[in-house]
Amino acid sequence: MELGLLTLLQLNLNSRNSRRSRGIQRRTRDAHRETLNSSLRFRKSQARKEEIRIVFEDRAHQEIPEPHDDSEADSAEKPTHIRFLVSNAAAGSVIGKGGSTITEFQAKSGARIQLSRNQEFFPGTTDRIIMISGSIKEVVSGLELILDKLHSELHAEEGSDVEPRRRLRLVVPNSSCGGIIGKGGATIKSFIEESKAGIKISPLDNTYYGLSDRLVTLSGTIEEQMRAIDLILAKLTEDDHYSQNVHSPYSYAAGYNAVNYAPNYSPNGSGGRYQNHKEEASTTVTIGVSDEHIGLVLGRGGRNIMEITQMTGARIKISDRGDFMSGTTDRKVSITGSQRAIQQAETMIKQKVDSASERANE
Repeated sequence: MELGLLTLLQLNLNSRNSRRSRGIQRRTRDAHRETLNSSLRFRKSQARKEEIRIVFEDRAHQEIPEPHDDSEADSAEKPTHIRFLVSNAAAGSVIGKGGSTITEFQAKSGARIQLSRNQEFFPGTTDRIIMISGSIKEVVSGLELILDKLHSELHAEEGSDVEPRRRLRLVVPNSSCGGIIGKGGATIKSFIEESKAGIKISPLDNTYYGLSDRLVTLSGTIEEQMRAIDLILAKLTEDDHYSQNVHSPYSYAAGYNAVNYAPNYSPNGSGGRYQNHKEEASTTVTIGVSDEHIGLVLGRGGRNIMEITQMTGARIKISDRGDFMSGTTDRKVSITGSQRAIQQAETMIKQKVDSASERANE
């Protein structure tokens, strides 16, 4: 009986231990399951946060563009111009019959193309001046169309298979030539190396009063010349004074009116007319300015006379030393142009002299 009781007690104890063990295992499983669930919830939470971050970043990229440098684009759109010399025959080729060729070039390039009138040459030459104005891209495009035409015509005449090296003379204000030359000639040397074109800048010719331009001669193939022009034009466009001269390209010539071939397009995109404005009659008036005041009319480096020429359109010539108005010690100042131009020039000359006299009397 005692043995049976012991056996029963042992069975009860084993049962309790078994239940306790199962309870521990169950709690362990529950704890492990909870840990797994917590880990899963955490990973889901992190994944959701990452999704939200990506969405917001995408929106930010869509709504707020990346900052970028607009200086190069602004430079390309900045109004500019270029002037160069052509023979009278070449000018006729550029114009075309009834202005057809130049009108076509303007339409293709978007640039404005102007020429000096027949027999109106750059001082000291027998060449006419072409000015192309617009954005850098338009100017370069217009110039390339012109040079392609002129080079192809000369190439056909010569009948050679090898493209020759030719010369192109640009007209550049003296004040802007320093930028092309650079310190110690560094800039012009780099332009020559990069373009493979020859580049030479003439000295300023003081023979002609009011002339403030120099000739920049480019020699090479058309590709070499165009590369040199790209470099030079980019440098010139950085100069604000150069850009401001776009509206007065012919400051050195009296009555120097450009022939404009301004395209007037009809709604269907065709058209283009030749514009020619009737000139006023040109006359010459000679006035006297005392020898001591002639420097005021000229200005330092001819600056004052150039300014008067630019603003009035009159041509001004001053007599040599010792060549006076009859019976006086006044130098001769000859003013040529329209009546209006002459009156304006006379007024400006008088103002220069009077202002100096007033300062002397103070």
